[in-house]
Amino acid sequence: MADQPLRQLPLADIAPDLMLRHADGASDVGRLTDSFHLNLTAFGFLSFAVGIFIVHGAIGLAFEQRRGMVRTLRALGVPLRHLIVLMVLELIVLATLAGALGIVLGYFIATLLMPDVAATIRGLYGADVAGMLHIRPAWWLSGMAMALGGALFASASAMWRLARMPVLASSGGRAWALASGRTRKVQAAAAVVLLAVAGVLAVAGGGLIAGFTLLACLLLGAALALPSCLSAILRLGEGRASRVMAQWFWADTRQQLPGLGLALMALLLAMAANVGVSTMVSSFRLTFTGFLDQRLSAELYVNANGVVDLAALERFLETRADAVLPTMSVDATLAGLPAEIFGARIGYTYRENWRFLDAVPTAWDKVEEGKAVVINEQLSRRAGLRVGAMLALGSGLSLPVAGIVGDYGNPIGQAIIGEALFRQTFPDIVPVRYGVRTSDPEGLRHALVEEVGLPPSSIVDQAALKAFSLSVFERTFSVTGALNVLTLAVAAFAILMSLLTLAAMRLPQMAPVWAMGTTQRRLAGLEILRTVLLAGVTAVLALPLGLVLAWVLLAIVNVEAFGWRLPMYLFPTEYTRLMLFALAAALLAALWPAWRLARMEPAALLRIFANER
Repeated sequence: MADQPLRQLPLADIAPDLMLRHADGASDVGRLTDSFHLNLTAFGFLSFAVGIFIVHGAIGLAFEQRRGMVRTLRALGVPLRHLIVLMVLELIVLATLAGALGIVLGYFIATLLMPDVAATIRGLYGADVAGMLHIRPAWWLSGMAMALGGALFASASAMWRLARMPVLASSGGRAWALASGRTRKVQAAAAVVLLAVAGVLAVAGGGLIAGFTLLACLLLGAALALPSCLSAILRLGEGRASRVMAQWFWADTRQQLPGLGLALMALLLAMAANVGVSTMVSSFRLTFTGFLDQRLSAELYVNANGVVDLAALERFLETRADAVLPTMSVDATLAGLPAEIFGARIGYTYRENWRFLDAVPTAWDKVEEGKAVVINEQLSRRAGLRVGAMLALGSGLSLPVAGIVGDYGNPIGQAIIGEALFRQTFPDIVPVRYGVRTSDPEGLRHALVEEVGLPPSSIVDQAALKAFSLSVFERTFSVTGALNVLTLAVAAFAILMSLLTLAAMRLPQMAPVWAMGTTQRRLAGLEILRTVLLAGVTAVLALPLGLVLAWVLLAIVNVEAFGWRLPMYLFPTEYTRLMLFALAAALLAALWPAWRLARMEPAALLRIFANER
C-alpha cells in the first residue's frame, strides 16, 4: 500500500463544489414525528394523573369502609404496624395484578391503533413503519413500576390517616367529613400555590419544559381546587333552600364530597382534556383546511421528473393554462438554522390566496422585484426575525423581510424570493414540478397525457391532493382521540365504583330519612339527582379549564416544540355535546346504586337502628 502523506489538504481545496447540508432537514423522519410523541406523552401523563386520582379515591373509600374493622382489631391488641404492613402487601398484590392486566389491555389497544399510526407516518413523511408491535421488556417493567409506584403514592395519605387514627375513633360519615374538611384547606392552599406558579410560567416562562410544567401546575391546581369550589357552591345552595328536605339534600350532598371528590377530580381532568383536545384539533382542522386552500390553489400539479425537454413542457403549459407556477427550491442555512429558499413566480395566485401573519404593504410586489423576501413563521420565531429585519440569503445577498406567512406542519424555516432573483442566484436549479392554474383541468390533463406523453401518475389534481391531506390529518389525531374517550370512560367508571362503595356506608344517613316517611324510590331519585348535579357542576367548571388547556397547547407548547402557533377557535356545539356525554356517564353510573337502594328490603334499613354506629 502506498505511503500516505502526514498532512492532508483541506477538503474545500480538494472538492470546492461540495455542499454541506444539515441532517435535520425536512426528510428527517425522527424530527417530523415529534408531534406524535409530544401528543402521546402529554396525554399519557394526563391519563396517569387521572388514574392516580381514581386510585387515591378508591383506596380512601376502602379504608373508610374498613375503619370499624381496624378499630376492632386494634382494640383486641393487634399492633398498628402489623396492620399497615399487611395492608401495604395487600395493595402491592392488587396493584401487580391490575398492572399486568393493564399492560395486556394496552397491548391490544396499541394493536388496534397501530394501522392508523403507520398509515399516517407513511402518508405524511413517506416512511415505511412496520405494522407489528415489538415487545420490549423495558416498557413492560416501566408499566409495572408506574402501576406499583402510583398505587403506593395514592395510598400514602390514607396510610397516614390510619397511622394517626386513635384506637376508638369514630367511623361515621360525619367524623370523616370533619377530617376531610381539614384536608380540604390544605388542598385549597396547595391549589392556590400551583395556579400562581402556572400564571407566572404563562407570563415569564420559556422552553418546552416550562410549557409542560405549566400544564402540570394548571391541571393539578385545578383538580385540588375542585372540592373547595364544589363545597362553596353546595353551601350556597343550602343557604338558599327553605324546605327541610331541600336543606337535607344540599347538606348531605356536601357531606358526600370526601367520598366522591377524587372521582369528580378525575372527571374534571377527563372533561378538561376532552374540551382542550377537541378545541385544539378543531382549530387545527379549520386552520389546516384554510392552509390547504391557500397552498393548494392550483388546479393541477405536474411532476416533470424524467422529462428531457423541460423548456418545451413549460412552453406547452403556458399556451394551454391560465398560469404556470414552477417550484424551485434549494437547501440553505439562514440565520444559522437549516432552511430552504424557494423561488416563486409571483402572480394573482399568491396575491389573492396567501395570507400574511404580518407584512408590509405591497409585500408581493417587493418580492417580485427582487427587493424583499417572505419567510415562514418557524424561521421568524427561531431566528427572532420581524418584518423589516435584514436576512442574509447567501454570499453578498441580503434582503429585508417583507412578510411572514403561516407554514403549519413544516419543521424547518423557509424563505421565498422572486423567480428572477432565484434563477440569477442559483442558476443550476431547474424546476421539475409545476402548479398549473386552468379552468379546464380535465382537458389539460388529457392533453398532457396524450400530446406530451406524461404518465397519469405524474399529474395530480387539487381535489385528490386535498382529500389525501385531510385524510392523513384525521388519522394523525386518532390516537389522542382514543385517549380522550378512554379517560372519560375511566372517570365514569370511577364514579360508579365510588357510589357503590358509598352505598353501604351511607345507610346510617339514609335510614333516619326513610324512617320519617320518605320512600325508598324518592331517596333513589335524590341519589341520581345528587350525582348528576355534581357531575354537571364539575363539567361546567371543566369548560374554562379545558379552554385554558387548549390555549397553553396552541400558544405555548406548540410554539416551543414546532415553532408555529395556531389560532384558537371556540366550538360551543362540541362543548355542549361533551357536557351531555359527561352527564349521561354520571347518570349511568348512578342508576345501579339507586336501583339497589330502591329495591332494598326495609329490614336492612331497620337493622341500622338495631346496630347504630
